[in-house]
Amino acid sequence: MASIPKLVILLLCTCLHTLLAHGGDDLRTYKVLHAGALKSATVNCSQPQVTPSSGGVTVPLHHRHGPCSPVPSKKAPTLEEMLRRDELRAAYITRKYSGVKGGAGDVEQSDVTVPTTLGTSLGTLEYLITVGIGSPAMTQTMLIDTGSDVSWVQCKPCSQCHSQADSLFDPSSSSTYSPFSCSSAACAQLRQSHEGNGCSGSQCQYMVKYGDGSIGAGTYSSDKLALGSSAVNNFQFGCSQSESGNLLEDQTDGLMGLGGGAESLATQTAGTFGKAFSYCLPPTSSSPGFLTLGASTSSFIVKTPMLRSSEVPSYYGVRLQAIRVGGRQLSIPASVFSAGSIMDSGTIITRLPSTAYSALSSAFKAGMKKYPPAQPMGIFDTCFDFSGQSTINIPTVSLVFSGGAVVDLVSDGIILDSCLAFAANSDDSSLGIIGNVQQRTIEVLYDVGGGSFGFKAGAC
Repeated sequence: MASIPKLVILLLCTCLHTLLAHGGDDLRTYKVLHAGALKSATVNCSQPQVTPSSGGVTVPLHHRHGPCSPVPSKKAPTLEEMLRRDELRAAYITRKYSGVKGGAGDVEQSDVTVPTTLGTSLGTLEYLITVGIGSPAMTQTMLIDTGSDVSWVQCKPCSQCHSQADSLFDPSSSSTYSPFSCSSAACAQLRQSHEGNGCSGSQCQYMVKYGDGSIGAGTYSSDKLALGSSAVNNFQFGCSQSESGNLLEDQTDGLMGLGGGAESLATQTAGTFGKAFSYCLPPTSSSPGFLTLGASTSSFIVKTPMLRSSEVPSYYGVRLQAIRVGGRQLSIPASVFSAGSIMDSGTIITRLPSTAYSALSSAFKAGMKKYPPAQPMGIFDTCFDFSGQSTINIPTVSLVFSGGAVVDLVSDGIILDSCLAFAANSDDSSLGIIGNVQQRTIEVLYDVGGGSFGFKAGAC
């Protein structure tokens, strides 16, 4: 009798394990979630394996409210408050695209009235990095945002600033600091981007208005930027000397813009590190992720085209084509996704066309019949009662993008506080948003030069 190959034995064992674990359900259709992980707050920062792609420079990335945060945080906002702020951000982004012909993927634009309020609500930004600015370098802890272009930190002297853990950046202490003149090309570009604010003593002034009504203003400047072991000379940023509204409510020092506009860190460093960056957002606030500038694009097998709008250059568009629940593709007409979506680090919850969300919600509920339904919470309407449960079996959810790129979401990207972590747009014509909850543990590559997104599972 011929011997059975080892591979066949391995496959048989795997199948047997699957049947035992799920009572006959295919392992690909369900994920096991520990109930305690839904609400427990960890006080210690764990250091799991983090595997960024090779190339460029990598800096640690942390959740602003977790134990890994490099700055002390005030009490974290409640989930209800975060969802309320998230609604403001999502609504603002949708308004930005509402007059743009063809949505996120069209580069031939009709005339669009640019709103007077630029940027978005900062209350939803959750991830920060630590950099050095100046010579000698002064430590600055900054929130990252793929939906913003102008980076800024609070500077001395500051007439109206929020409190921060690090010292205010002091331009007079840096030998490499230089304010831009009003006649400089950088100042002209700032005016073209609608973030110029005139002159003060021949120095270029900037003003950034955010969707929640907060405003930051000061001198547009350049200085040396330290990123890990690498340095960027003549990094352009705003030296903020006054603010109004709740610009930043915790101890962070400023904002690092990773948008697609001319002023962003990603655009400014393209000549140094290349036209690609990536990040990995950790599964919870108690573990770290990373940000890589100049990420290697060759190691990403799963890719989908990146869509850009010349009228709204800050955002990076992507085409969602289908959704799978429990391994089965939902019957959603392709036309439902025609408005396009953007990939955004600052929006928390993924927004889907209403028809697509309804199909997802129905399929997910069908796979969760053993758990009683719970009351809706904020924008969440598909919630469950997990009382008395130690482990929970949830259907897998996968997002299918153009070109056939399939992204399998981790359990932390499917369920948030006992609810399905997706929300519906008011209709199918509004722009979709791929939020940061669904991006958790996945290294997301923004290959701006190659015009594509890449996805790598289990990177942090």
